[in-house]
Amino acid sequence: MTRIISGRAGSLALEVPDAGTRPTSDRVRESLFGALESADAVRGAAVLDLYAGSGALGLEALSRGAVSVDLVEKAPRAASVAQRNAARVVKSLGGGVAQVHRAGVDAYLRGARGPFDLVLIDPPYDLGETELTTALALLVPVLAADATVVIERSSRSAEPTMPEGLETARSKKYGDTTLWWAQPRPASQS
Repeated sequence: MTRIISGRAGSLALEVPDAGTRPTSDRVRESLFGALESADAVRGAAVLDLYAGSGALGLEALSRGAVSVDLVEKAPRAASVAQRNAARVVKSLGGGVAQVHRAGVDAYLRGARGPFDLVLIDPPYDLGETELTTALALLVPVLAADATVVIERSSRSAEPTMPEGLETARSKKYGDTTLWWAQPRPASQS
C-alpha cells in the first residue's frame, strides 16, 4: 500500500496503477521529504511531478504545504489513478490545487508555464539518458531561479547529464535507488 506519509493528509491511502509504474518506497519518500523540508523547499512551493505514476511524490508535497502540484503522466491508466488520488488528497486537505496532465513529459514541458519551485522526476528506469537529458533541457526555462530538481533513478544508472542551465548539487543512494539533486545554474556560470 502506498500512502501519504506526513502533513495534513498524512496516512491517507493512495491507489497505485496495477502495472507500468514503480512507486517510490516510503523509506525513500520519507528521506527525500525530510531533506526537502530541511531546505525549506516544500512549503509554499509550486511543484511539478514528472512521470507522476500514482502522483504520490507530488501529492506528498501538497500534503506538506506546497501551494500547487502539477502531475504529468502519459499512461492513461496511471493518469486516471493520479486523478483519483489528487481528488482524494484535495478533499482531505479541504482544498488545494492539484492538476493532472495526461501528456508526455516533453510535450507538456514545451507548453508549460512556470515558474516551478520544486520538480520531482521519477522516470521509468528504462528511460534512456538521451530522453532524460532532453526533458531536463525543456525544464530549464520553467524553473524558478532558486528551484530544486530531484531525479530518481536506478542506482545502476549513470549520473544524469545536465543540460546548459542546470547543475548537479548532490546525490544520495538508497539501495537500488539514487536521488540526484540539481539546481539552476546562475547565468554568470552558463
